[in-house]
Amino acid sequence: MSNAYEELKPFLERAQAFSTARILFEWDNETLAPRAAEPNTTKVVGTLSGEYFSVITDEKVKELVRRCRQEKESLGEVESAVVRELAEEIERLECIPPEEYREFAELTAGSTGIWARAKENNDFESFAPVLKKIVEYSRKFASYRAKEGQRLYDVMLSDYEKGFDIETLDRFFGTLKERLVPFLKKLTESGVEIDDSFLTGDYKEEDQEAVGRFFAEYVGFDFDRGVMAVSAHPFTTNLHNKDVRITTSYNNRVDDSLFSVIHESGHGIYEMGIPDELTQTLVGQGASMGMHESQSRFFENIIGRNEAFWIPVYDRLQKQFPGELGDVSAEQFVKAINKVQPSLIRTQADELTYSLHVMIRYEIEKMLIEEGLKVEKLPEIWADKYEEYLGVRPRNVSEGVLQDIHWSQGSFGYFPSYALGSAFGAQLYYFMKGKMDFEGLLKKGDIKTIREFLRENIHRYGKLETSRQILKRVTGEDFDPGYYTDYLTEKYGKLYGIKAE
Repeated sequence: MSNAYEELKPFLERAQAFSTARILFEWDNETLAPRAAEPNTTKVVGTLSGEYFSVITDEKVKELVRRCRQEKESLGEVESAVVRELAEEIERLECIPPEEYREFAELTAGSTGIWARAKENNDFESFAPVLKKIVEYSRKFASYRAKEGQRLYDVMLSDYEKGFDIETLDRFFGTLKERLVPFLKKLTESGVEIDDSFLTGDYKEEDQEAVGRFFAEYVGFDFDRGVMAVSAHPFTTNLHNKDVRITTSYNNRVDDSLFSVIHESGHGIYEMGIPDELTQTLVGQGASMGMHESQSRFFENIIGRNEAFWIPVYDRLQKQFPGELGDVSAEQFVKAINKVQPSLIRTQADELTYSLHVMIRYEIEKMLIEEGLKVEKLPEIWADKYEEYLGVRPRNVSEGVLQDIHWSQGSFGYFPSYALGSAFGAQLYYFMKGKMDFEGLLKKGDIKTIREFLRENIHRYGKLETSRQILKRVTGEDFDPGYYTDYLTEKYGKLYGIKAE
């Protein structure tokens, strides 16, 4: 270890402490905190964010980073990666005036509550003013950071997925449009009907919680190192690899919460798989938002919606809901949870149409950031795009533009990660099928072998590598979206008895 890195460690620990405290307050604000606490909590989050900013942009820290780079031969792999991430964080923050950074932190800390109430009350007008401020701040911060000739939205995209800019994503979504849109049309015109009416009913919240906990544990979420709570929008966060927190929400449709829990468990398992030597460092988290989504959607869809997954455990679900599912066969249930039906809500979307929901958000974000689309126009633009791509139109803003929490958090550039994650997962799935009897393991209830492969090849590396580097190392190939479109057309072609063009 270099002398400079040794001097740097107390600063890193201090910054991590402020970041961890902020995460804890944000978690509490979304789950258990009383509504009246929000203004005071907002100030606390603002203070913690300001302290974190001060540590990262301290001149002494910048000098130590320069010295670490000069002494790079004395740094180990983890130390080199930490210095790399710290240098990028300095570059991201030092161009932003401290007072503006704190103002934005306070704004987003309070805006999530405003969004939640606006969604609950179907009231976009109450959220629009704060969203307008968030967009203005986001564009301003991106302009501070942009290199000469770099587009503002590309700056934002790089925060979530290095190596994927507008040009790359336009090609990616173009591939999905070219292959999936005509396939979806063919499927919906096939005349095949799948009954999923039994998924909606008197599914009591306490029973949904019980099966949720069972399936979270079944796929590998460790409740000795994690907790599950309820929030308006399901999410996962963590303080470190021994304190990982997931949430879900409940309604009268049982598969919504069930697959939300499995999805968030995938995120949580990733974080629990970060080794002790990486956790609570700048590389002690998932490689990227896209790679994180690859794991959550891998558990939710490639594992959880796989027919083989339900062979050993469907009776557990029937025992919890005998009146609703007692006479429903496993085959009927699997068909129902894989039913394709263009819908309005992204988190409830079927696996085939899901990326079209993401594509809509990607296109709207480009319009907001690159074309100056006015916030007041969002409900109409949103509804028009849903009608164009999915053939459905929101009846109100709660099931339209207000359905996602991300913009209230200032997370512009995040949404494409959902589609990229699905594609990363499909590429990993095809590779893994060549290495193991994937479906055979699911039939035996052996999730551990699959989970350990992911931990050994992905989770334990944290942010030491980028998503593309991970894919190349594991599969021997660069990112290839063809695996994703092949996976979807093969699976749903079989389910609906049709062939892709």
